[in-house]
This record gives sequence, structure tokens and C-alpha cells, in this order.
Amino acid sequence: MIRDRLEKLATQVVNAAFEVHRELGPGLLESTYEMALCHELSMAGLRFERQKDMPVSYKGIKLDLGYRLDLLVETEILLELKAVEELLPVHEAQLLSYLKHADKAPGFLINFNVPLIRDGIRRRAHRLPVPLVSFVPSW
Repeated sequence: MIRDRLEKLATQVVNAAFEVHRELGPGLLESTYEMALCHELSMAGLRFERQKDMPVSYKGIKLDLGYRLDLLVETEILLELKAVEELLPVHEAQLLSYLKHADKAPGFLINFNVPLIRDGIRRRAHRLPVPLVSFVPSW
């Protein structure tokens, strides 16, 4: 089922983020976390695209404005990574806009600059093929 596959994939993504944060802790640049997360995803056998171009649709035309998705995992889950003091509403709006324009369902906003990574992870969706059950991470 699609829902089960997405939930399993979401759990793998969150577990990879936990491992990166456990190993590196807060205080580094976003690019460091991105590379480490790519390594963890590779070790988990997951396919991903890094810094994927994302055109914006406007009234039926594609505008190539240089937007890039941080990570797209298994062509399904979009990851927007941050290393900021705190997540702001604009960060969530960015994730939701990216989900809409990339036509993807689930996405995660992950801020690695937190003492506890669980406080830095937000799950959002633009559209879902089937309702997802409540997300309960394996950690």
C-alpha cells in the first residue's frame, strides 16, 4: 500500500536525521548536515536527489528561478534542511510552497541547530494520495 510505503520511508528519513544529529550535534553549517544526511540515506539504501532544480508553475508556464529542493528521497519525500536558531513561519511556508510546486505529498522541515533533534523536525503535507496515520517515529 502507498500509505505503508510512505510511513516506512518517513521513518527511515527521520531515523537518518536522528543519527546525523546524534553524531554531529548542533552548531554546524546546513551544508554539513546535508552531506551527512546524504551519507546516512545512502547507507540505508535509499535513493535521493540533492539540490534538485524546482521550477515554479505560474498560469501554465514553468518559471526557472533557481529554486532548489534540498533533498528529494525516493522521488516521494521532500526534505528542507535548516541550521537556524529557531524555525519561523516563513520556513514552514517555504516547505509548503515547495511541496505544492514539486507536486509532492509529505515533506519534512528539519532544523539541526537544536539540542534535541525531535524539537527540530516538522512534518507537513501538500496533498496525500491516501490519509496517513499519525506519525510515530521509531525513536
